[in-house]
Amino acid sequence: MKVGSDNWAHIRVDAVTGEVVPHLLVDHLGKVAGLAARFASGFGEDWARLAGLLHDLGKHRSGFQRYIRQANGLDAHIEGRVKDSDKTHSAAGALWAEKLLADEFGPRGQMMARVLQYVIAGHHAGLDNWDDGLAARLASDDAQRELADALAADPPLSVLRPDLAGLSLKDLPRGQEKGDTPGRFALWLRMLFSALVDADFLDTEAFMDAGKGVARRGAPSIQALQSALNNHLTSLASSAADTPVNRVRQSILAQCRNKALRDAGVFTLTVPTGGGKTLSSLAFALDHAALRGKSRVVYAIPYTSIIEQTADIFRKVFTDLGEDAVIEHHSNAEAEPERETSRSRLACENWDAPLVVTTNVQLFESLFARRTSRCRKLHNLAHSVIVLDEAQLLPVEFLQPIVDVLRMLVRDFGVTLVLCTATQPVLTASVSQDPRRGLKRGFEASAVTEIIDDVPGLYAALERVRVHVPTDLNEARAWPELADEIAGHEAVLTIVSRRADAQLLFNLVRQNDPDGCWHLSALMCAQHRSDVIAEIKAALVQRRAALSAGQDASPVRVVSTQLVEAGVDLDFPVVYRALAGLDSIAQAAGRCNREGKLPGLGEVHVFVPPTKAPPGLLRQARETCKTLWSEGTDNPFALPLFERYFQKLYHDADLDAKGICEAVQLEADQRERALAVRFKDASNNFRLIDDADGATVLVRYRSPGAKEDINALIGMLERDGPSRWLMRKLQRYGVTVYRYQLDKLVKAGDIREVPMCPGLYVQIEDWDAFYHPQLGANVDGAPGDPASYVVSE
Repeated sequence: MKVGSDNWAHIRVDAVTGEVVPHLLVDHLGKVAGLAARFASGFGEDWARLAGLLHDLGKHRSGFQRYIRQANGLDAHIEGRVKDSDKTHSAAGALWAEKLLADEFGPRGQMMARVLQYVIAGHHAGLDNWDDGLAARLASDDAQRELADALAADPPLSVLRPDLAGLSLKDLPRGQEKGDTPGRFALWLRMLFSALVDADFLDTEAFMDAGKGVARRGAPSIQALQSALNNHLTSLASSAADTPVNRVRQSILAQCRNKALRDAGVFTLTVPTGGGKTLSSLAFALDHAALRGKSRVVYAIPYTSIIEQTADIFRKVFTDLGEDAVIEHHSNAEAEPERETSRSRLACENWDAPLVVTTNVQLFESLFARRTSRCRKLHNLAHSVIVLDEAQLLPVEFLQPIVDVLRMLVRDFGVTLVLCTATQPVLTASVSQDPRRGLKRGFEASAVTEIIDDVPGLYAALERVRVHVPTDLNEARAWPELADEIAGHEAVLTIVSRRADAQLLFNLVRQNDPDGCWHLSALMCAQHRSDVIAEIKAALVQRRAALSAGQDASPVRVVSTQLVEAGVDLDFPVVYRALAGLDSIAQAAGRCNREGKLPGLGEVHVFVPPTKAPPGLLRQARETCKTLWSEGTDNPFALPLFERYFQKLYHDADLDAKGICEAVQLEADQRERALAVRFKDASNNFRLIDDADGATVLVRYRSPGAKEDINALIGMLERDGPSRWLMRKLQRYGVTVYRYQLDKLVKAGDIREVPMCPGLYVQIEDWDAFYHPQLGANVDGAPGDPASYVVSE
């Protein structure tokens, strides 16, 4: 059997000839090393190059070469999916790194090698804990045999003895200095890991399918996006009516563009709902990126409902620049390492695009992830502008590690951060004496730049509603009574905190008057919600036109969960909101008289629902708001109230409920455990949406305006497996259901798991009883029973 320079890294089958085409290992190692070094430029170029050269050292083993020739399949190179000792290959490079660096640098070389051991040993299985994980694996007899077998195959000298001149222990951000941020070393290493695995993915992809590599090239530049946005904003300004609201919006845009000239750092953009902050914040980001040499803009949003709208707005702006000008990424169909396939690997995004619109879940879970599919994008966050839209919705129980990682991205990786919201959270360090409470490490107030010069003045200029707060905040109202009152309004939006409450109240309101009634909740897939929101907007336009003409106007009544509160640009004269956190109520009020077109103020009615708030943060936020309002205030939305609200909310909460900061912190003063990090524990515990509690079901919703057939798309997924473009389309047809509901639905035959995408489920063909045309997925009731959608407490 041939060895050395003739060894194979991967194989593919030629589509024309049917012959097996080998990917030479020496070529793969060299190209991955080069790519990884480029990706890590500025924070670890030499480390990434060495990791690339050594990552597949174990593939030189005669056993692996025999295996890959016999397997004759695309998945032959993926560790963990098939239990075969000949297939394993990632331990050899990790072990050789220790010997190589110890020979070159002496005792400190062992410390340096720890970095490469994490990265190389994890490039398939993911980053592991050092203790109770990677240390034992590398000390095992199997790993030692793997290294011995690889060396016996006589790998090329360029791999065994690479140039180490650029490596230095000083490059490692230790995170041990007094007052330093926990997890600084862990983030740096995860960025290095990202550079390696993305390089590995891309070189493998280029071999497997050269067309995909070509398709990646040609994305528009930041400057091209900037020019297109300028043209769009000029067109909007020339066609907009000269109204007070539009004049304020132009002022906000001008201030954003002026502050974009400043140095990189942390910015806040505090703008009331309806102030046009979406396009203004994008103008800031693109202007700043172009001036300061930032590589991309990442726009992170808490809800998929807002992503849909924001991505659509951006696509309209950049429609002439091609489909990949805006990448919308919120798919959660990434496979676990042990169930990974070549297709699932290559279907994952790496955010190599000038503008990415994503979810908080995707962004922050990736920043604490261990899996290759989640981590590969991270190096592309370096030297970017990150806009956190609706920043008040950062998850409280993870707030401390999130603020820590954001501070490190700004400090160590050249990121400019924009916190964008109508209700700005307090993210400076607290003075709480309780070590378990309050934000211990926040942004330095002096280092944060507010983009708006006069925030109180702006809020006064955009005051458009009158808020009615119940006299007794402990007295609940009955659903039938509320339904009668709501039905008495011709145009009204009602927002509640529970999906079951939304269904129940919708049915009651519809009983009063079945016409002009809509429902919105997360039990409807994204495409369904988009269609319904479009219907509601059209109905509101028709109603205003009819009233202006002195004609009878059809009613527009909407019952929704809080998914419409942030970013969804509905405009109603009357809004009802179930008692909740102060920020949620203020966001709901932003859907009332949004455009300022009413002759007077809009009316916002806060009510106490007859059901309890969901446990956890939502209940705590509701109680915090009750406490503040019970103390008395002339203005329920006074700006100082929001600062007090967030201070109290954060003080009363555990901001690191899962112990993430401890998991990523280095162990001090224990030399034998130096650089020991619990990557696996941190990743498993950092779950904004717990995988154990829920899963995604693709539903067969038939959108009236969709170009694609959902049944055909699902059929393609089940037949061919995932691909980037397919998952982007299908993510608009996903509904998240709880695990206990999932098991019941599988047993009932309503849904089934996708064989090529474990953990992802699809609705059974033509089983329409599962998906209601108004209420979405029927996850709790009897199949086909409309009454089952009315769910009690």
